[in-house]
Amino acid sequence: MATILLVDDEAPIRQLIRAYLEREGHSVVEVADGHAALKAHESQQIAIIVLDLMIPGIDGIEVCRRVRTNSDVYIIMVTARADEVDRVVGLEVGADDYLTKPFSPRELVARIRACLRRPRSAAHTSAKLLRFDELTIDLEGHVIRIHQEQVSLTTTEYQLVTMLATAPGRLYTRAQLLDHVWGGSYYGDDHVVDVHIANARRKLKDDPSNPRFIETVRGAGYRWRTT
Repeated sequence: MATILLVDDEAPIRQLIRAYLEREGHSVVEVADGHAALKAHESQQIAIIVLDLMIPGIDGIEVCRRVRTNSDVYIIMVTARADEVDRVVGLEVGADDYLTKPFSPRELVARIRACLRRPRSAAHTSAKLLRFDELTIDLEGHVIRIHQEQVSLTTTEYQLVTMLATAPGRLYTRAQLLDHVWGGSYYGDDHVVDVHIANARRKLKDDPSNPRFIETVRGAGYRWRTT
């Protein structure tokens, strides 16, 4: 099973979550602050980070940002506040998912199972290089460029973009995008798709009011423009 890094400054919460994760057969590394989280990630083979937003030292947002500079490890952000801004910021810096306290440990276990079932890889296609005007997608190298300048997308953003781009004109519902990128057992808020799509659009310099690449179909989902 997986090694999971659990980052939370509240010992009772760590103990409860650890008990559930170990029951699933996972190995758990516990830390209580941001500095320790970064050290643990650097020194051990971590598959998933369960990362509390409000931790001492370096906060969860900064930990996520630093981890994302050199790793595509799955990150599930946890926040005690229901403020949507916290969740959006967490996703913008590279978190794959989020939970708001209080949450059921069983729900966390389900999210972790979904992460472990989906590989970090692009959509299946026989083509290796996609071209859309000034934008190119190198599926073999997992690189997207605009005018030969590399675009820095998170792994989740890249998966969404490539899923759309490999089937131009095809409409994908939020449920289909969730199933492809987050796994079939995901049952969180589908708003997570909109946030990652918005981040990808911004990085691709794609105006949602006049899109060149990703088109919103109101009430239905998203598709890659064909003209």
